[in-house]
Amino acid sequence: MTNIKFIQNRKKWYLVSVVIIVAGLISMMVQGVNFGIDFTGGNMMELAISDSTSIDDMRTYLDGQDFRYSIQEAGDSRYILRTEEIDESTSSDLIEGLEGEFGEIIVERNEKVSASIGEELTRNALMALGIAALLMIVYITFRFEFLFGIAAVLALLHDVLITIGIFSIFQIEVNSAFVAALLTILGYSINDSIVIFDRIRENLNKKMKLSNDQVVDLSINQTLFRSVSTSFVIIIVLLSLFFIGGATISDFVLAMLIGSVFGTYSSIFIASPLWIDMSARKKRRR
Repeated sequence: MTNIKFIQNRKKWYLVSVVIIVAGLISMMVQGVNFGIDFTGGNMMELAISDSTSIDDMRTYLDGQDFRYSIQEAGDSRYILRTEEIDESTSSDLIEGLEGEFGEIIVERNEKVSASIGEELTRNALMALGIAALLMIVYITFRFEFLFGIAAVLALLHDVLITIGIFSIFQIEVNSAFVAALLTILGYSINDSIVIFDRIRENLNKKMKLSNDQVVDLSINQTLFRSVSTSFVIIIVLLSLFFIGGATISDFVLAMLIGSVFGTYSSIFIASPLWIDMSARKKRRR
């Protein structure tokens, strides 16, 4: 078993997180977040192509157009194409260009998606995150104690801010798949934190002649192999998906990859040290 002094060095872990989070926040204030069409609104077309073609060929052609887009397969030679808002003339030219490149195209749907849909998506995403955080606090308070719940949610906020910040720094598109990735990350990260909290509780109940700092260090070291090995397997799978899964899921997988790495980091280096600091502050107040 390892014997790493996590609590003794916690200010170093905090500093690493603060630097990354502050860099992300500055990026969000200076250059903003690269919201995709799901958030900003635009045009959506459902296309059926008579000749056999591939989505990679479609992307190659669309990359040469002067607008943002996203495309996904919806069946055999059927695609859903989302673009930023374009006028009817540009839309007609696009269809004609696609027909010249890929053969006859049947436009089964061509409609504008209002930015209000994006506002609703943003509102629903924030509501989902808020409800998830509240329920986690309730559950962890019931199972452990209130301060464990607060520490866990702060660690999750840490993961969300870092993931969004990195997407902002590199101007990677944020879309509805990103929201799904964030919610998945929260579920994974909280599970890892609860495993460590459970071991801390077990060791505290053993009434060992150790301080809380020593108990937390012991507990994290006891669960470290489990946390790291589980994360390692997940990261290998995500890396495989990122490199061979295609452009359709690349942004989703990238968000999962960043969130998994920092979710593991926060479970080990942030959540439990936060509990130590909050517990010590509570005792001083008493």
